[in-house]
Formats: sequence, C-alpha cells, structure tokens
Amino acid sequence: MFAVIMCGGSGTRFWPASRRQRPKQFLDITGKGPMVVETCNRLDSLARDEEIILVLGEKHLEEAKDLFKGRGVHMLAEPVGRNTAPCIGLGAVYAKHLGCEGPVAFLPADHFIGNPSRFLEDLRAAEEVADRGGIVTIGIVPNRPETGYGYIRRDQGQTDVAGRPAYKVLKFVEKPDLEKARGYLTSGEYYWNGGIFVAKPETILKETKEQLPELYEGLQRLARSLENGEFEEEFKDVYGALTGISFDYGIMENTREKVYVIPTECGWSDVGSWESLYELRTSERDKEQNLVDGETILIECEKSFVSGSAGRLVACLGLKDTLIVDTPDALLVADLNRSQDIRKIVDRLKESGKNKLL
Repeated sequence: MFAVIMCGGSGTRFWPASRRQRPKQFLDITGKGPMVVETCNRLDSLARDEEIILVLGEKHLEEAKDLFKGRGVHMLAEPVGRNTAPCIGLGAVYAKHLGCEGPVAFLPADHFIGNPSRFLEDLRAAEEVADRGGIVTIGIVPNRPETGYGYIRRDQGQTDVAGRPAYKVLKFVEKPDLEKARGYLTSGEYYWNGGIFVAKPETILKETKEQLPELYEGLQRLARSLENGEFEEEFKDVYGALTGISFDYGIMENTREKVYVIPTECGWSDVGSWESLYELRTSERDKEQNLVDGETILIECEKSFVSGSAGRLVACLGLKDTLIVDTPDALLVADLNRSQDIRKIVDRLKESGKNKLL
C-alpha cells in the first residue's frame, strides 16, 4: 500500500519550540523521535519505504534528507504551501507515476497514535473498502465534547470489513460550539475528523477534475512533466500558481463519490497544543501533576508544564496551571489551559515584523 505523508504546516500553537524553519512535525514532541519519522515508522508493516511519499516544504527538504538518510522514501518539496487539496492531488499524481493503482493512505505527519497495531488494522480495512471505489476516511471515536475539531456524521447502516465496522458518511461538520459537541458525543453518530483519507489515485484525480478543475489542470501538467522528464522545471511554476484550498472543503463536502468512515479507537491525538501534549504524557507527571523537560526546580507547584531547552536552569515557585517554555531566543509563560491561543502571540510577532522569532 502506498502512503502520502503530508508534512506541511507551521505548528504555531507549539511556539516557541516550533518555528518556520523547524515546525512541529520535525520535532521530538512525544519522546519517540521527530514526528514525521515516527509516522513513517508506524507504517512499517503496511508500506515499504519505496511506497512512502513525503510532501513537505522546500525549506525543510535538507533536514528531511538527513532524517531519512539511507532510506528509499520519496520526497516532494512544495515551493509554497497550498493547503491539503493540492498536497493530496500532488501525492496522487506521484503515486500513480510510481505505478500505484490501488488505494493510497493520505496521512498528516504530526499525529500521535497510542495503539499503532489497531490503527494499521483500521487502515487495512479502509484499503479494502477503497479498493472497491469511493473515498474512505478514518473517524476518531470522540471521548469528550471537543470544540476544536471538525466532525464526521455517519449513516445508521453498518458494513463489516476485515472485522471492522464501516459506515457511509452523511456529512462533514465544521467545528461545533460546546452544546453541539455534547450532543454529538451523546448521539454516537459523530467522529472527529483527523484528516486521514484512503482512496485510489484515479478516484482522487477524478473528483479533483469535477470539483476543482483549475487544480486538476495543474496536476495534469505535472503528470505530463513526470512522464517526459521535465518535472523539476515545471513544478515550481505550476504549483506556485495553484490556489490553496483544503481537501475537506474543496472535495469532500461536494463529492459525488461514495464516502465511507471507519471508526477507530487507536489512542489518537493531533498533539495540537502544549496542553494536549501535557494530557498525553500523564504517566510522566509527578505527584503534584507537574510535567518537566530539561533542568528544572519546582517548589510548591501544581498542574504545570515546564520545558527548558536553552541549557539553563528553570526554577519555579508557587505556580499552578502554568506553561513555561524556555528556548535560546524566546521565553513563553502562559496559562496552560489557554495554550490554544498561543497562535495570537505568533500573529503579534508577525504584525511587529519580528520574523527572526517566527
């Protein structure tokens, strides 16, 4: 099975550790190595290195080459980010160029999976469904009324595939308010949308042609350039001229293809903020529920997360629900429960022209 790993994004909610030059997917967030490497390694039994395609930013290509030195993974360096629809379309074109005729898994590079074997079983079931046609998404079974994710609503009719239930998708739902999220959780008909899709390249390209014809024309130019050996010359011009749009909005909300969802309980987390990382690393906290990285001293502190990577001691006294991230050129002190709002700091830095800190 081929896999396209989407390595774009800047991880602004992980500032100041995550920067433009080294975003979240290239950091060792969970203690198991850079997240993009962890994502690829997770697929060992499903896809050979030669069947893995990384779509990443041009500025991160050299680091990716170092991380995957000696491995046969393919790398496509976007000259400019264009969101997930062009990224997935590019991956489909390249997989087809490599001879792929069966389903491809399209996966974000920066997610945590606590139960990889369960996740792979669900991907194999998705592959079986997608091989018959249509698009399959992996739905994350929610465990709380989350307002930060989009949702997938399923139909009532269930089909068993490789020992896993599969449902037709009724619709994709935008991020809800808390009251709606509670209703979704209670109904049992809704799953978190983790942005994981499985489909044949021809299916992706057919839907792109119908829903996003301008994008399709650009992808066809790239497909022709791959065949005639002119890809490097064409790539920057063609890709740079594409309009950025998400796969969910551009394709999935209007597709005429059959769309299925396979629910999973694989210990998934998008590790989307310092708070979510704190929640993920429960077993590493001390008896006061503090989590620390680096050289630290905590006295009379509770439920705080202190990460020091600047090579100096971080000493804290009397803190509660506090986040401290100390890096060589920036220090963040915040309410841990508001770590989703760290992007506001990044926005302020942009407005101030402090580009060296981005």
